[in-house]
Amino acid sequence: MKKIKTFVVPFAVLLLLWQVLAATGVFPKSLFPGPADVYEALAERAFSGKLLLDIGASMYRFLIGYTLASILAVLLGLIMGWMPCIWNYMNPVIQILRPISPVAWLPFIVLWAGTGDIPAIVIIFLAAFFPVLLTTVSAVNKLDPVYKKIASNFGLGKAKTLFGIIFPASFPQIASGLHLALGTAWIFLVAGEMAGAQSGLGYLVADARNSLETDLLMAAILVIGLLGLVLDLLIGCGEDQAKRLWGFGTTEGGRD
Repeated sequence: MKKIKTFVVPFAVLLLLWQVLAATGVFPKSLFPGPADVYEALAERAFSGKLLLDIGASMYRFLIGYTLASILAVLLGLIMGWMPCIWNYMNPVIQILRPISPVAWLPFIVLWAGTGDIPAIVIIFLAAFFPVLLTTVSAVNKLDPVYKKIASNFGLGKAKTLFGIIFPASFPQIASGLHLALGTAWIFLVAGEMAGAQSGLGYLVADARNSLETDLLMAAILVIGLLGLVLDLLIGCGEDQAKRLWGFGTTEGGRD
């Protein structure tokens, strides 16, 4: 009950403040719609079936981009963390590319791949890749050398050492990177879909903005926020399950 109260009260306060601000008329209704207007626009979009299509398109692009980035970043991070000589060569290049916003690559991505799903997937991939890669390298570097000694004593090959010992031992920190990358990638989803996609939540935001449908625009923003919250909770649960599987404890709140 306490957790439910902690979860509900902030949203109730935010909703109340929103309604009060809308009722005061500080901003015109056409520019700042109230909760009732936004709910009406959201319900109309949902009952027409278009909202479900928008969510499905966005989730499809997000899952592909995020999954590919996570797998590749963890794999490369394990290898680079295990072999410092490779990391020493690659680190300068990574540090140059890492600060560049994924959105900065959009013109080239659209020129090379055209419009549609690809630009959004690539943007999501870039947004998730570097946080996971750097966290994985750091996690492997910080491991106690005893893990390598254990692998050597048992005569394990490199593959078994990496995925059977190093990866599970460094997973808590890697999981933090995956968690961080999910939020970052979800933020850039909208930017990717506004670059030429003809469906999805980002397209809905752009379309509502262009047609000055501020109630629908606000509804789309709320859906994006709520879905981000759901994804965060889901990856948190998956993170805790994996930690329990490998013998790591979790805190009362479900986080380390």
